[in-house]
Amino acid sequence: MSTNHSDSNTVKIEQDKDFEELLKYCMISGKINLDLYAEYDVKRGLRDSNGKGVLTGLTEISDVCAYDTVDGRKIPSDGRLYYQGYDVMDLVKSYKNRRFGFEEVTYLLMFGELPNRSQMEKFMDILFDMQDLSGRFIRDVIMKASNANIMNAMQRCILTLYSYDDNPDDISIPNVLRQSLELIGKMPLIAVYSYHAFQHFRLDKNLLIRNPERGLSVAENILHMLREDGKFSELEAKVLDIALVLHTEHGGGNNSTFTTHVVTSTGTDTYSAIAASIGSLKGPRHGGANLKVQDMFANIMENCPDWTDEIKIRAYLNDILDRKAFDNSGLIYGMGHAVYTESDPRCVILKDYARSLAEEKGLMDQFALYELVERNAGELIMNKRKLFKPVCANVDFYSGFVYTMLGIPRELFTPIFAIARISGWCAHRLEELVNQGKIIRPAYKYVGTHKQFEDIDER
Repeated sequence: MSTNHSDSNTVKIEQDKDFEELLKYCMISGKINLDLYAEYDVKRGLRDSNGKGVLTGLTEISDVCAYDTVDGRKIPSDGRLYYQGYDVMDLVKSYKNRRFGFEEVTYLLMFGELPNRSQMEKFMDILFDMQDLSGRFIRDVIMKASNANIMNAMQRCILTLYSYDDNPDDISIPNVLRQSLELIGKMPLIAVYSYHAFQHFRLDKNLLIRNPERGLSVAENILHMLREDGKFSELEAKVLDIALVLHTEHGGGNNSTFTTHVVTSTGTDTYSAIAASIGSLKGPRHGGANLKVQDMFANIMENCPDWTDEIKIRAYLNDILDRKAFDNSGLIYGMGHAVYTESDPRCVILKDYARSLAEEKGLMDQFALYELVERNAGELIMNKRKLFKPVCANVDFYSGFVYTMLGIPRELFTPIFAIARISGWCAHRLEELVNQGKIIRPAYKYVGTHKQFEDIDER
């Protein structure tokens, strides 16, 4: 590369040429013949030929069911999700007239049993006391080096909390439980304050920092801290609470929870493990999927002005599948799931609450469009891709619509997921530590060639 500092444009051009050469070598050396995966029976993506996840561990925390077994045959069925053995459908029904669904589910996941009233009250007090962020931390960490991507801001904050812990590397169960409860309590504040810092320092908006209020649920405090007037309706808080409940946990095999197990198995500290899980959840193939759904629907609305014209919308969905519309990926986002077949129970539940919220907000025309797309997309995907497994809408299909109706900014869609899922991550981290599992170390088959070394002047 040039060392001529007098002509910066020339230096930049030469650096670009050098980089292009390096990139060429990188692309050539990194390319693997895909036929080798079948030859060596490699479970790419840790999935078998039917797309089912390879069994890598045991858990009692949650169960994801999508089939019934009849006469030894697996028959697709409506999906079921269990937290510590309890059907999520039953849990959600019980929260209809109660305020603290997410907090109770957090208790259930962490301790294996549902709390009685006295235990729940004590747990709420513990969580509130542990959510405190010092003014020094808010000033020196959250307010400095604000980030447009709140997930990255949250990672930085979580890792920095290591420096504020008097005993950060102790992985004994009492210490990890203490750290876990502190992180669960602090996550909503970190996410909302990071968003306000981004708005103020990057977009020149007024800076809003409002303290949480004791006695409010996590969902209520998120809306209270996020909104300029701090106000919200009972239905708004309930819908957000249910969304948190549904995103709290989903088996040990999802990417971010598996990340928790992998990193925890090394014996590292809690802050490193949770930061890694946040990094996993950030990906658009995982926690960021609801943003793609929202973008897709904006595109459909723009190109299909009559939201009731089913024929035209079906044709446009076919164009999306044929890579002729939207982002040319050939995907209808929010449709399909690695496990669920006939239905995703989280989607079924959230859809009902989305309908209620749409009625309150006067947005039933948009809700009807979502229903229309959901009704048609599964059939179109199955026909186009020649699939035999049913294709259902997943939880991301309605979650972005719900967040939009709640006035939650796009920048917080995935952080809201993280606020919920950290309860599951911490439960799995504790499960990994309690059972003293081996370090997780899968194998990769080497398919390159061995080479004779040559001195640099002879190459």
